Amino acid sequence: MTDPMFKVVFSGEVMPGFTLDNVKSYLATLFKSDLSKIDSLFTGRQVVLKRELKEADADKYVAILRNAGALVHKESDLAASLSLVATEEHDSIAATTQATDSSQMTCPKCGHAQVKAVECAACGIIIDKYIARQAQQLDTDTPALPGKPAALSSTPYAPPQSAVGEALPEYAELNVFSVDGRIGRLRYMAWTLSLTLLIFVAVFVVLAGYFLTPTLGYLLGAITVIGVLVVGIMISVQRLHDIGWSGWMLLLTLIPVMGSLFNLLMMLMPGSNGANRFGAPPPENSRAVKIMAGLWLALMAIGIAGAMVAPDLQQYLPVEQ
Repeated sequence: MTDPMFKVVFSGEVMPGFTLDNVKSYLATLFKSDLSKIDSLFTGRQVVLKRELKEADADKYVAILRNAGALVHKESDLAASLSLVATEEHDSIAATTQATDSSQMTCPKCGHAQVKAVECAACGIIIDKYIARQAQQLDTDTPALPGKPAALSSTPYAPPQSAVGEALPEYAELNVFSVDGRIGRLRYMAWTLSLTLLIFVAVFVVLAGYFLTPTLGYLLGAITVIGVLVVGIMISVQRLHDIGWSGWMLLLTLIPVMGSLFNLLMMLMPGSNGANRFGAPPPENSRAVKIMAGLWLALMAIGIAGAMVAPDLQQYLPVEQ
């Protein structure tokens, strides 16, 4: 009579004291897989992670995965226990295969296949000592991950404990002259107001240069226009990054009507909570940023009100004879 077989089942739940992101990272490292594939295990449906295991092996897999934070359990693998009636030929083949398999081994260091022996014929290592040294090095040399229980690093069956992905800072550094990084709604308004004030200053400088010589005025005007366009694009791209959108979407502002609506959307749309694919979130808004953003909103409100009232005021203007 054959021994009963078991399977390891996972339903997407995590062990107490673990976070979902950490468990996904541990499983991705354990299975040497991408996080996108690991996400498919957390749909709420039961997934069989391993089949056709003896009870001792199943208990070992359950212990490893629970140490990694995955709430797994073992079940009887009824399908593995089913078999056809064996014939004499089948028994002969199975016995030959079992004898062949039991006399073969693979070196854990170089992968050389050979007859079972204490020493590898290819690389010369003592196999038992090599395995013991690898387990000891895993326990002593590898630092534990933040928030990971100590029990996970005390077993040779623990997954590799290297950090998955690059650790992001809590807040991103601010840089006006860059298309990398993120800025929020209030900082976008404050920087836009600062750019507008600089444009007024630049206009006076251009006019002064033009009165000195027209050539100098044209040159200063061209430099001002190019500088304003470049800085404005950089600020807008960082705002789009904060929402989680690509900077290329800024091209929508070139479309009539839609461009105005898109600019309004950039000022009103909230940014992503936490880090996104464009980096860490921007730092918190200072008091100066909040004041300048309020001034920008006040100027916009005055401009809109002026545009609405201007047609009614035209009737009071003197008519030329």
